[in-house]
Amino acid sequence: MPHKIGFVVVSSSGHEDGFSARELMIHAPTVSGWRSPRFCQFPQEIVLQMVERCRIRKLQLLAHQYMIPSKVEFYISESLPEYFTPYQAERFRRLGYVSLCDNEKTGCKARELKSVYVDAVGQFLKLIFHQNHVNKYNVYNQVALVAVNIIGDPADFGDESNITSREKLIDHYLGHNAEDPALEGTCSGKSDYISPLDDLAFDMYQDPEVAQIIRRLDERKREAVQKERYDYAKKLKQAIADLQKVGERLGRYEVEKRCAVEKEDYDLAKEKKQQMERFRSRVYEQLQLHELVDAELMRRPLDLPLQPLACPSSPHHQPPMRSLPQPEERVSENRLADPFLQKPSSHCLDVSPQRPTVDWPPPATDPPPKTHPDSLPYDERPLPVTRKQLGAAVSEAERRDVLGDEAQRADTAGEPEPLTEKALREASSAVDVLGEALVAGAYSKTWSHREDALLTLHKQLTDTPVGTPKEDLKSTLRAAVFLVRRAIRDIVTPVFQASLKLLKMIITQYIPKHKLGRLETAHCVERTIPVLLTRTGDSSARLRVMASNFIQEIALFKEVKSLQVIPSYLVQPLKANSSTHLAMSQMALLARLLRDLGTEGAGFTVDSVMRFSVQALEHRVREVREAAVGMILDLYAQHRALVLEYLPPDDSTTRRNVLYKTIFEGFAKIDGRPTDAEMRAQKRAAAEEAEKRKKEEIRALQGQLAALKEMQAEVQEKESEATKAKNQDTQERKVAPPNAPEIPDNHYLDNLCIFCGERSESFTEEGLDLHYWKRCLMLTRCEHCRQVVEISSLTEHLLTECDQKDGFGRCYRCSEAVSKEELPRHVKTRDCNPAKSEKLANRCPLCHENFSPGEEAWKAHLMGPAGCTMNLRRTHVLHRTPVLPPGKGPAATRAGTSGSKVGSKIPTPKGGLSKGSSRTYTKR
Repeated sequence: MPHKIGFVVVSSSGHEDGFSARELMIHAPTVSGWRSPRFCQFPQEIVLQMVERCRIRKLQLLAHQYMIPSKVEFYISESLPEYFTPYQAERFRRLGYVSLCDNEKTGCKARELKSVYVDAVGQFLKLIFHQNHVNKYNVYNQVALVAVNIIGDPADFGDESNITSREKLIDHYLGHNAEDPALEGTCSGKSDYISPLDDLAFDMYQDPEVAQIIRRLDERKREAVQKERYDYAKKLKQAIADLQKVGERLGRYEVEKRCAVEKEDYDLAKEKKQQMERFRSRVYEQLQLHELVDAELMRRPLDLPLQPLACPSSPHHQPPMRSLPQPEERVSENRLADPFLQKPSSHCLDVSPQRPTVDWPPPATDPPPKTHPDSLPYDERPLPVTRKQLGAAVSEAERRDVLGDEAQRADTAGEPEPLTEKALREASSAVDVLGEALVAGAYSKTWSHREDALLTLHKQLTDTPVGTPKEDLKSTLRAAVFLVRRAIRDIVTPVFQASLKLLKMIITQYIPKHKLGRLETAHCVERTIPVLLTRTGDSSARLRVMASNFIQEIALFKEVKSLQVIPSYLVQPLKANSSTHLAMSQMALLARLLRDLGTEGAGFTVDSVMRFSVQALEHRVREVREAAVGMILDLYAQHRALVLEYLPPDDSTTRRNVLYKTIFEGFAKIDGRPTDAEMRAQKRAAAEEAEKRKKEEIRALQGQLAALKEMQAEVQEKESEATKAKNQDTQERKVAPPNAPEIPDNHYLDNLCIFCGERSESFTEEGLDLHYWKRCLMLTRCEHCRQVVEISSLTEHLLTECDQKDGFGRCYRCSEAVSKEELPRHVKTRDCNPAKSEKLANRCPLCHENFSPGEEAWKAHLMGPAGCTMNLRRTHVLHRTPVLPPGKGPAATRAGTSGSKVGSKIPTPKGGLSKGSSRTYTKR
């Protein structure tokens, strides 16, 4: 029957202080769960190791109320890669994903419990959390998980139909059916039945102590049903229902007490505590009154991490199991869980239904009596322990018992367990020199013995007299280095620290004191530095920092610095499958030592560092690439010419790579040259200044044109008065000579279109308006605002003045106005004809062609026979005027440059022209 599976957190990509992923191992109303770091990078991941290889049937996630990931992916694996190697993707098989709601409907005041039914076999489960849902409460863009629950059964024993037992044979001959509906919901019901007590909602809303009592009562209820004690089972069922309400109420009190403590309202916290105790004692008295539970059954459970529930039908639980390691033996959450499960405890828990309290057995030569798991309560059955095969001749269960008994006797006596045959063969040289007792301590399964062995060896080496023969000194040193190399790999922090302390003493005191020479120093460094570099990639941040700092420290010792060994290890190329932590630690350590040692005679050369850095630019991790860029820039400040030899040329093709663009811009800053961004900013400022001057010139020309119009009006008024005087005195007026007079300057603009140069007697004020609106070849109507604009300024009109200007953008290639919806496709296809500088050519917005610059070139292009083929007004018959004197042409009356505003607006026939034209013209 599927049941709750216990697990250990193997690793996590990070967490906020106080919200470690280890919180997921505990299910209680007051649990805080895991939170990602603030402003973290996604995806985030957590790897869980289950206590045994099992078939997962159901996964449950309890999401945070507002730190909600948009999606959670599930991966499963049978095993993890070798130690200190990254969790390769191919090791895990993807099961699928679930999407979580953004919780907007509840105002981020409720938590979503997501249950997923799967059927997958494995021992390692990886959860990958994607980008968070954005809301006003999640200001740091974090994701969180309050709890996770795994329900399944042992993988190798999931099919109970193959297990023949005396009870099944009896049931078979008696005709009893295991699928009997009367037994549904009990242990002997359906094999895929999941108890509600294993559900995550039960643990997250129940008081832990009451939850344990409910589980034990449920176990007794199932036993009563099997024994056909139905009245007793009915009483237990009613008690369980009542206790569930009690547990929820006590859980609510516990949450209120926790909130009061956080607010430092200790009076309220004390009141809640007393209220809980009174309520709990009253309920327990009622239970004892009805003889449902014993007083011993209601003892408070130990404050241990979440224990998995065992399935009574699982043969995995038949051998006796030992408790988890003591708290001081547990290391950080990021260590692999295998050593926890392989380490036998010093004592066993003796738990039985008659005596559920936990007593440590007194020291004795013989092991304590073993209790069969089937006789234990459901929740007190031991955890499965995964162990490596120790030999082909002895079965795993027998060997586990033997090793456990030996470890228990050794711990009771205060001495490490004896060396195994494999350990004796491996450490034979060290045993000959240092003795079997000390080496056995270094190989012990108890971390305190391993630490004591290293400290004892440290004292022995320190107290070695000066006159000791060289051969004995060298053999002792090599044996000590052997044990140090092994201890550096230890996952327990005190043992690791002791190994570093011993190694430092050997290099800085033991070798100089006895004058053993460079050869022995080189042996120590070459044997230990590769292992130490591997520890810089540890998943524990504390161990990474300790290893990196130690390597940097010993690299600066004069005994080690002259060897130039450490720099040669640091500049070795990064492996493609190296972990992120290892690559980042190597980059940081190389950068620090490069600043301390330099590139002259200390092991580092420009060639080796640049080859390493250029190769690191192609690493899969962004932080590693950025660190390589910083290292190249630091090296360039000292060796400019040598660094450039290892980089591609600085051209547009190379700058398409963001990293190389960053590098070359950094070079420009170091050299004091302006970067591309600064040059673009300078050009932009110069263009804005030129545009400003251009607008000022346009305003000046508009003022001059306004003055010219006023003068023209005054002259016309005087001429009209003179004409009237001549009509009244026709007799005295003398007839002028028959020669036709020249057209005065002030009448030159009469009946003339100042844009196309056409002159016509029909060009009155209304006639010119109609000409501008329909026929002038130099003008066109905007399709979006229906204004009449000059063709040469159509692009600027669409970008700056049109009513629909917000819907247009300028193409950087052809400089024309393009709809913003079409602009990405237009830029991507690169089908447009590139524009040239205004000084070199004009650009027609109709046919998209470049032609010679100047105002007269516009007339030739738009009105000439070989001009613009897209000008729809060319079919109109043009009446060209004779050549005009210099300074009298239409160009002189325009605003001087394309895009200026002059005169008044052109009225639209029948009200068809809207206000706010991008260009208005002089009207007659």
